[in-house]
Amino acid sequence: MSRGFVKEEDQEEPLLVPPRAALPAGETNYVTANGLKELKEELEELEHERANVFAENETEKRREQSLIDGKIKLLSERLNSARLLTPEDLPKDEVRFGVHVEIEYLEKGLKQKFQIVGVDEADIKKQKIAFVAPISRAITGKKIGEQVDFKLGSEVRKLKILSIKYD
Repeated sequence: MSRGFVKEEDQEEPLLVPPRAALPAGETNYVTANGLKELKEELEELEHERANVFAENETEKRREQSLIDGKIKLLSERLNSARLLTPEDLPKDEVRFGVHVEIEYLEKGLKQKFQIVGVDEADIKKQKIAFVAPISRAITGKKIGEQVDFKLGSEVRKLKILSIKYD
Protein backbone atom coordinates (compact mmCIF):
# COMPACT_ATOMS: atom_id res chain seq x y z
CA MET A 1 0.00 0.00 0.00
CA SER A 2 1.20 3.48 -0.77
CA ARG A 3 2.37 5.54 2.23
CA GLY A 4 -0.14 8.16 1.06
CA PHE A 5 -2.98 6.02 2.40
CA VAL A 6 -1.62 5.64 5.92
CA LYS A 7 -2.91 7.94 8.65
CA GLU A 8 -0.18 10.03 10.27
CA GLU A 9 -1.18 8.95 13.78
CA ASP A 10 -0.77 5.29 12.71
CA GLN A 11 2.89 5.85 11.86
CA GLU A 12 5.18 4.98 14.74
CA GLU A 13 8.69 6.18 15.35
CA PRO A 14 11.13 3.26 15.23
CA LEU A 15 12.33 2.14 18.65
CA LEU A 16 15.90 2.86 19.59
CA VAL A 17 17.24 0.32 22.07
CA PRO A 18 20.20 1.80 23.94
CA PRO A 19 23.37 -0.22 23.30
CA ARG A 20 25.27 -1.95 26.08
CA ALA A 21 28.83 -1.01 26.99
CA ALA A 22 31.14 -1.54 24.03
CA LEU A 23 33.08 -4.78 23.86
CA PRO A 24 35.70 -4.50 21.12
CA ALA A 25 35.39 -7.01 18.28
CA GLY A 26 37.31 -10.19 18.97
CA GLU A 27 37.52 -9.59 22.74
CA THR A 28 36.32 -12.25 25.14
CA ASN A 29 33.52 -11.05 27.40
CA TYR A 30 35.25 -11.62 30.75
CA VAL A 31 33.18 -11.10 33.89
CA THR A 32 33.88 -11.24 37.61
CA ALA A 33 31.60 -13.31 39.85
CA ASN A 34 29.98 -10.05 40.99
CA GLY A 35 29.60 -8.85 37.41
CA LEU A 36 27.87 -12.09 36.40
CA LYS A 37 25.54 -11.82 39.40
CA GLU A 38 24.67 -8.22 38.45
CA LEU A 39 23.91 -9.24 34.84
CA LYS A 40 21.57 -12.01 36.02
CA GLU A 41 19.84 -9.62 38.44
CA GLU A 42 19.41 -7.08 35.63
CA LEU A 43 17.77 -9.76 33.47
CA GLU A 44 15.34 -10.66 36.27
CA GLU A 45 14.48 -6.98 36.75
CA LEU A 46 13.82 -6.50 33.01
CA GLU A 47 11.63 -9.61 32.87
CA HIS A 48 9.67 -8.37 35.89
CA GLU A 49 9.38 -4.89 34.35
CA ARG A 50 8.09 -6.38 31.07
CA ALA A 51 5.48 -8.47 32.86
CA ASN A 52 4.22 -5.41 34.73
CA VAL A 53 4.16 -2.76 32.00
CA PHE A 54 1.36 -0.27 32.52
CA ALA A 55 0.43 2.05 29.72
CA GLU A 56 -2.40 4.37 28.67
CA ASN A 57 -3.22 2.32 25.57
CA GLU A 58 -2.24 -0.87 23.72
CA THR A 59 0.10 0.91 21.31
CA GLU A 60 2.07 2.48 24.15
CA LYS A 61 2.14 -0.83 26.03
CA ARG A 62 3.37 -2.70 22.94
CA ARG A 63 6.10 -0.10 22.33
CA GLU A 64 7.27 -0.26 25.96
CA GLN A 65 7.34 -4.06 25.88
CA SER A 66 9.24 -3.99 22.57
CA LEU A 67 11.84 -1.69 24.10
CA ILE A 68 12.24 -4.01 27.09
CA ASP A 69 12.43 -7.01 24.72
CA GLY A 70 15.29 -5.28 22.89
CA LYS A 71 17.15 -4.71 26.15
CA ILE A 72 16.56 -8.34 27.18
CA LYS A 73 17.90 -9.56 23.83
CA LEU A 74 21.11 -7.51 24.15
CA LEU A 75 21.57 -8.57 27.78
CA SER A 76 20.95 -12.24 26.93
CA GLU A 77 23.59 -12.08 24.19
CA ARG A 78 26.04 -10.60 26.71
CA LEU A 79 25.20 -13.27 29.28
CA ASN A 80 25.59 -16.06 26.74
CA SER A 81 29.05 -14.81 25.79
CA ALA A 82 30.18 -14.18 29.39
CA ARG A 83 33.29 -16.01 30.56
CA LEU A 84 33.70 -16.03 34.32
CA LEU A 85 37.25 -15.48 35.54
CA THR A 86 37.87 -16.14 39.20
CA PRO A 87 40.98 -15.24 41.21
CA GLU A 88 41.86 -18.94 41.44
CA ASP A 89 42.41 -18.90 37.65
CA LEU A 90 44.97 -16.09 37.78
CA PRO A 91 48.50 -15.42 39.08
CA LYS A 92 48.38 -13.67 42.47
CA ASP A 93 51.56 -11.64 42.10
CA GLU A 94 50.69 -9.58 39.04
CA VAL A 95 47.95 -7.28 37.79
CA ARG A 96 45.20 -9.33 36.16
CA PHE A 97 41.48 -9.26 35.56
CA GLY A 98 39.45 -8.86 38.77
CA VAL A 99 42.32 -7.42 40.80
CA HIS A 100 42.09 -4.36 43.02
CA VAL A 101 45.15 -2.32 42.22
CA GLU A 102 46.70 0.85 43.59
CA ILE A 103 48.93 2.87 41.30
CA GLU A 104 50.90 6.06 41.68
CA TYR A 105 51.37 8.69 38.98
CA LEU A 106 55.04 9.34 39.62
CA GLU A 107 55.27 12.87 38.16
CA LYS A 108 52.52 14.23 40.39
CA GLY A 109 52.63 11.79 43.29
CA LEU A 110 48.90 11.09 42.89
CA LYS A 111 47.59 7.68 43.90
CA GLN A 112 44.59 5.89 42.45
CA LYS A 113 42.83 2.66 43.43
CA PHE A 114 40.50 0.70 41.18
CA GLN A 115 39.40 -2.79 40.23
CA ILE A 116 39.79 -4.22 36.73
CA VAL A 117 36.41 -5.67 35.68
CA GLY A 118 34.26 -6.60 32.69
CA VAL A 119 32.80 -3.95 30.40
CA ASP A 120 29.27 -4.24 31.83
CA GLU A 121 30.51 -3.91 35.40
CA ALA A 122 32.77 -0.92 34.79
CA ASP A 123 31.74 2.19 36.72
CA ILE A 124 34.28 4.88 37.48
CA LYS A 125 32.17 6.13 40.42
CA LYS A 126 32.61 2.70 42.03
CA GLN A 127 36.32 2.64 41.12
CA LYS A 128 35.80 -0.14 38.58
CA ILE A 129 37.56 0.10 35.22
CA ALA A 130 37.01 -2.18 32.23
CA PHE A 131 39.79 -4.56 31.28
CA VAL A 132 39.76 -3.06 27.77
CA ALA A 133 40.48 0.48 29.05
CA PRO A 134 43.93 1.81 28.08
CA ILE A 135 45.13 2.09 31.68
CA SER A 136 44.07 -1.50 32.41
CA ARG A 137 45.90 -2.75 29.34
CA ALA A 138 49.02 -0.76 30.31
CA ILE A 139 49.33 -2.31 33.77
CA THR A 140 48.12 -5.87 33.09
CA GLY A 141 50.89 -8.36 33.76
CA LYS A 142 52.91 -5.96 35.92
CA LYS A 143 54.00 -6.72 39.48
CA ILE A 144 54.18 -4.66 42.67
CA GLY A 145 56.97 -2.09 42.42
CA GLU A 146 57.14 -2.17 38.62
CA GLN A 147 56.97 1.08 36.68
CA VAL A 148 54.94 1.48 33.52
CA ASP A 149 54.96 4.04 30.73
CA PHE A 150 51.28 4.82 30.16
CA LYS A 151 50.71 6.51 26.80
CA LEU A 152 47.81 8.91 26.82
CA GLY A 153 47.66 10.49 23.38
CA SER A 154 51.02 12.16 22.80
CA GLU A 155 51.72 12.28 26.54
CA VAL A 156 53.52 9.52 28.45
CA ARG A 157 52.84 9.17 32.17
CA LYS A 158 55.00 7.10 34.47
CA LEU A 159 53.02 4.81 36.77
CA LYS A 160 54.13 2.57 39.59
CA ILE A 161 52.19 -0.45 40.85
CA LEU A 162 51.82 -0.04 44.63
CA SER A 163 49.53 -2.92 45.59
CA ILE A 164 47.58 -5.84 44.16
CA LYS A 165 44.69 -7.45 46.00
CA TYR A 166 42.01 -9.97 45.03
CA ASP A 167 38.64 -10.24 46.77
